[in-house]
Amino acid sequence: MSESSGLDPYMAVKAKLDELGIKFQLVKHPPATTTELADKYIEGIDGARTKTMFLTNRKKTAYYMLIMDDAKRLDMKRFGELVGAKGIKLASADNLCDRLGLCAGVVSPFGLMNEQADGIVVYLDREMTLEERLSFHPNTNEKTIFVSTTDLFKFLHDLGYSYQVLEL
Repeated sequence: MSESSGLDPYMAVKAKLDELGIKFQLVKHPPATTTELADKYIEGIDGARTKTMFLTNRKKTAYYMLIMDDAKRLDMKRFGELVGAKGIKLASADNLCDRLGLCAGVVSPFGLMNEQADGIVVYLDREMTLEERLSFHPNTNEKTIFVSTTDLFKFLHDLGYSYQVLEL
């Protein structure tokens, strides 16, 4: 989210989803700094629990956003092979802040609303594309929202992002 928008991070996400006619379910909760903690706050609500990782290559010349099941572990080397990059690692907190306007523990596709996010390639684990609803932090870790998977694709498309599906 751009700081110049003047909206708090959640309100900027809500405004964009409302503009696109995307319905979502909102759950407010205490700050959740891990996916395990977030899962406890949304227990019993239908929708896949996701984690979104902001990754970079060894030379920091390419950035990737990966959305996958929060219970799965990512094999960085395999991901690098799938996307044709070497030395895949989590992007630094500074890169995350500069590119997505987010801090660690809050990464989600909604960070792509930041005008510095261009050039980031979005990937989804195939499992996530089969789910009806997905959960994400809406640029704050004090809330979780559930959106339909097709609406997530609509959101990405509206921002000008294509996505690729990988078998992780």
